[in-house]
Amino acid sequence: MDISTIKQQLSLSTLIKHYGYKADKHNRINCLFHEDKTPSMQLYWKTHTAYCFSSNCKLNGKAIDVIDFILHKENCTKHEAILKAKSLINNWSTTVHHKPKQEEPKQEPQQKVAVLTQLFTYFKNGIHSSGPARDYINSRNIDFKKIDIGYNSGQFHHGARKDSALIQQCLHYGLLLDKGLVSRTKEKAYKVFGNHCIVFPLRNPQHQITGLYFRSTAPSNSPKGGAQAKHFYLKNREGLYPTYPKAETTKLILTEAIIDAATLLQIPAITDEYSVLACYGTNGLTPEHITAIKALKQLQEIIFFFDGDDAGRAAVKKYAPLLKNELPHTTITNIEPPAGEDINSLLVAHTPDILQHFLPSRKPIPITQHDNEIFYIQEQTTEPKTSTEKNNSTETAITTSITEEEKNYQLSTVNYQLNIINPYNILYQSTAALYSIKGGQWLKQPLEIMKLALQIINTQTKQDYRTKIDIYEYKQTEAISRLVAEKLELHKEMVAKDLSMLAYLLEEYREKQRNINPHLTQQSYAIQVGESTQAKCIDFLRQDNLIQRINQLIGKAGVVGEDNNRIFLFLIASSYKMKNTLHALIQGSSGSGKTRLLKIISDLMPIEDVKKYTRVTDSSFYNQGEYFFVNKLVCFEDYDGLKEDAQLAVRELQSNEILISSTSVKDETGKITGGEKTVRGPIASIGCTTKGEMYEDNISRCFVIAVDESQAQTLKIIQYQNNVAAGIADKQKEKDIRAFLQNCIRLLKPYEVINPFANSIQLPEEAHKIRRLNELYQCLVKQITLLNQYQRQKDEQGRLISTKTDLQTACDIMFESIILKVDELDGALRQFYEKLKTFVAAKDRQYEFTRFEVRQATGISKTQHHHYITRLVQLEYIQEYGFKNKGLKYKIAYWDNIAATRARIKDNLNNQLQQL
Repeated sequence: MDISTIKQQLSLSTLIKHYGYKADKHNRINCLFHEDKTPSMQLYWKTHTAYCFSSNCKLNGKAIDVIDFILHKENCTKHEAILKAKSLINNWSTTVHHKPKQEEPKQEPQQKVAVLTQLFTYFKNGIHSSGPARDYINSRNIDFKKIDIGYNSGQFHHGARKDSALIQQCLHYGLLLDKGLVSRTKEKAYKVFGNHCIVFPLRNPQHQITGLYFRSTAPSNSPKGGAQAKHFYLKNREGLYPTYPKAETTKLILTEAIIDAATLLQIPAITDEYSVLACYGTNGLTPEHITAIKALKQLQEIIFFFDGDDAGRAAVKKYAPLLKNELPHTTITNIEPPAGEDINSLLVAHTPDILQHFLPSRKPIPITQHDNEIFYIQEQTTEPKTSTEKNNSTETAITTSITEEEKNYQLSTVNYQLNIINPYNILYQSTAALYSIKGGQWLKQPLEIMKLALQIINTQTKQDYRTKIDIYEYKQTEAISRLVAEKLELHKEMVAKDLSMLAYLLEEYREKQRNINPHLTQQSYAIQVGESTQAKCIDFLRQDNLIQRINQLIGKAGVVGEDNNRIFLFLIASSYKMKNTLHALIQGSSGSGKTRLLKIISDLMPIEDVKKYTRVTDSSFYNQGEYFFVNKLVCFEDYDGLKEDAQLAVRELQSNEILISSTSVKDETGKITGGEKTVRGPIASIGCTTKGEMYEDNISRCFVIAVDESQAQTLKIIQYQNNVAAGIADKQKEKDIRAFLQNCIRLLKPYEVINPFANSIQLPEEAHKIRRLNELYQCLVKQITLLNQYQRQKDEQGRLISTKTDLQTACDIMFESIILKVDELDGALRQFYEKLKTFVAAKDRQYEFTRFEVRQATGISKTQHHHYITRLVQLEYIQEYGFKNKGLKYKIAYWDNIAATRARIKDNLNNQLQQL
């Protein structure tokens, strides 16, 4: 046993007890090494060190560990102190750790029923003797003569009722908590669970009491817990309220809270026709509820009557598909109270007739196939899935095997699953609480570390506790379990075992992700596409004229006009997962709609593969994880904001698909040495700019796409904006189309493509940087072929073969980009120049004009107008006359014919295509 092991196993508290000392409330003792009347030695339990603050002590200014403590106390050598420490560890292990465990007496279910029934009878009687309890339930319009309700005054274990056997039973079931307290009479004192709360019984299928629900009567501003804790359940919650529904139930009302169910139970007109069942909050439709509902063979309708707030509406939207999936022939309806109201508050503010008024107004809940596919909660089945079933599963969930010990810890119906629908906010629901893992940094950590940003939520009280924890560190999990138990009114043992189970689930999830991507160093995940959705997507991808059909869907997804630009950008964006990626620079004046076009196109790609940036610092790209950008679509909302170093990084990722930088790194010993930092591609990219001519090196690598700034396009956009404001535009349909196209992209595979007609098309020689333009053209043809992969033939090597149609489509789509490569003017400047020529030609080709006249004719702002005029003067397309102080005049010096150039290039390409 080495020194480090001794320090780990021998705690300072054990050593202090061995020498007969006891620390005061400030963790101090009288120093052992000098005369000390006032405690001057501070004990630090976390580090297991001691420090004497007295200047009279020979150890002043020196922190001593457990071995040094023995050395100075025994006045011996270091070796002897180590031997003494070993003997203390052995003695302590023998007397403490190897004591035979005393088996706890087994608690029979009927014994629990008897104890809870006895206590609830006492609680019911407490209503009559408690004025505050009666005042509270009267304020909530609850009649204790009509329903079973009690009040816990916290006195059931005192006086004549004091019974040691009953106290032990209450400790076991959680009604009393042993906090090690001692009363003024030196007798053991206990903390009462659910003190000063009204009590409702939870019952099993035999209508026996198997659980209790406590609701605080303290006002919301009371330090006793009103705002901090309102709802309490006994540990290992069992039973339903008011009880399991009758077998002959045909209509069942589900309420959000128990007090809402109690409110309805007071109204005979409702209970005569409907059965009532309370959920335990918005996250409280448990497997026990579902089991009870499924047992109702005559059930015809389930009615949700939750609170009229966002949480209530979200819960209905979540649980309705689940119940519909379990009971496909049962009608699911919903009653939504006014905003901010619930069942009980309606009764408080109105007469009981108000609740009967809402029942006829209930509406069916529309449940789509998509709702069923994304819902992840299922009952735990007794038979494990086969490997084939797992591979075909449409759920976004990770499950793992459960040991017998863990099964005994929670209810047998608990579903051990992770909700990974949002991989940046992974959820785990247990009987104790809801656990939320924020972010994805933990996935890139070494296997021996699992540091999490964790939020723990008590689903009943809505309180939460946030922390950062290494879930592999035993001391941390123990400390967090204790803190969470105190903060959220949970049981420490349940929280500790939840964290243990969470570690198992996250281990399996991380292993699965690393199998998908062996180079995983950053958050990476794949969203599964349901089988029915797969069939729809593949059927769509096999249809003729696929590119045109996709273009129509993009228009319905919210892109107004821009018919050619939108499909062009879609092709470029969808190339991110292929070998030959594409890049685009969207060019236009301020307010022309560049960013909106980028946003919608990027929203059509799978969200897990898109990186959007508003700002990029100089070295941020170089400091990312090695595989962070691999097969990602990178979007820049404002390319003008990128500095030169950032632009260089983007260019290298576009062309070379790798960044290698020499930098300083710190080794395991903390020494700083030189090293290499590598970031890999490939990426596809789209950026927006108002200054296309400034990015010479970037433009040669990209397709330049000019936004349509015509008057006709402006009118289309205004019409769409008006339709949105009037509620005519179907935003839900747009959202569904985006989700559909995302799933289509997820089903595409990165095949290799060959183009047998590659030598048959020659682009215009006058095009700017024709070498790179030709390469971009060939990549676009490949991308069109890949998008049509469910229709294209393969050669013997499994490569997709491009068709003549693919070449024709590529030429049509990128024609405007070819023109921009040929034209000396960028897209926005060309559109301005054509407007200017039209204005001057209507007067006279030799007409001299002022800037003011041009602003009036084109409707362009002064700043943008100044930029365009200055640029045209520099390029000698117009001439400038006069003096600034007397007013400048301009005349068009070069009347080019871009229309003729366009026609010539178009004819040339069409002739080449016809000869194929």
